[in-house]
Amino acid sequence: MRVAVLTGGGDVPGLNPCIRSIAMSARQRGWDVIGLKRGWEGVLETDPSDPWSLENAAMVLDKDTVRGIDRQGGTILHSSRCDPRNTAQGDQTQKVLDILDALRIDALITMGGDGTLRFSAHLASLGRTVISIPKTMDNDVFGTDYCIGFSTAVTRSVAAINALRTTVASHERIAVIELFGRRSGETALLSGFLSQADRTVIAEVPADMDVLLPLLLSDKQNNPESYAICLVSEGAKLSGAGEDDAELSKSNTHRIGVNIGTQLAREIESRSSERTIVQELAYLMRAGEPDAMDRMVGFAFGALAVQLIEEGRSSNMVCLTNGKYGVVPIGTLLDGTKGVNVSGLYDAGEYRANLVQIEDMPMFLY
Repeated sequence: MRVAVLTGGGDVPGLNPCIRSIAMSARQRGWDVIGLKRGWEGVLETDPSDPWSLENAAMVLDKDTVRGIDRQGGTILHSSRCDPRNTAQGDQTQKVLDILDALRIDALITMGGDGTLRFSAHLASLGRTVISIPKTMDNDVFGTDYCIGFSTAVTRSVAAINALRTTVASHERIAVIELFGRRSGETALLSGFLSQADRTVIAEVPADMDVLLPLLLSDKQNNPESYAICLVSEGAKLSGAGEDDAELSKSNTHRIGVNIGTQLAREIESRSSERTIVQELAYLMRAGEPDAMDRMVGFAFGALAVQLIEEGRSSNMVCLTNGKYGVVPIGTLLDGTKGVNVSGLYDAGEYRANLVQIEDMPMFLY
């Protein structure tokens, strides 16, 4: 058996523990394991007729290669954002199949978010042996309660928010802190709750300044240190603003217009006498080594993926539901979208977490 591992989309802490777990579990079974470099983009840059190109497209994953990588953030395989069906050259699915054949791949394990795993489901529909593993710090892959990277992103965010309090208090301002979260506000909501931020604007609920601003002014006035903290998901919008999914799909440097954190801060300053501090946590949320939760989930997801291949149960995605590890069909993520349960976990009138459902909820409340 020859297994290939691929990581795509944004990096998150916890990928390397998962890679190590896959490599060690597969090697115990006597299988060969290779890592495909730079996600689907790296695969497409490979020339299947050139032995040198094939050799440089992959790296051997053995006990020496993966030794100690579980303590590192990111992914040793590197990554890219690419769906081979949507490229400047058109649909390149067949090229991917040809390269997998040239590399003599019997089974493929992919780690990624919505984009990477959608193409994984496509390959599975063509008869390939594929197991997918959900990872994204936004925790927004439909079909699983948890994605690798979520816990560390929240941990990093809470630490940064609390560290910023000293500066915000010193200058007696309102801080607007923007967190990643294009279509789901889960990371912002949980970070806001755990850091006890004054208000949190999530991607699912527009910010009505006629409601939000008086709340922030009151928060600042009632704080003995005369400051307030407002978190906002990068995908959040001001009330009345139009939807633009195309812009959200772009990287920050390629988007047109001003990010939501700055928009919100400008509204605060234009409507009041208060001054603001704007801070994008951005890539710091996904930087550094994984926390205990993401190491644990990374190790478990990797081992489970190998077990599924051994049992002949391909075309599946590993998952966590109701606090238990499990398996769902690989195309499950195509069946819906995942975000904050607004009615059960969020008070839209107060712009903060409202935990009215605790009993029987999983540990992360999702």
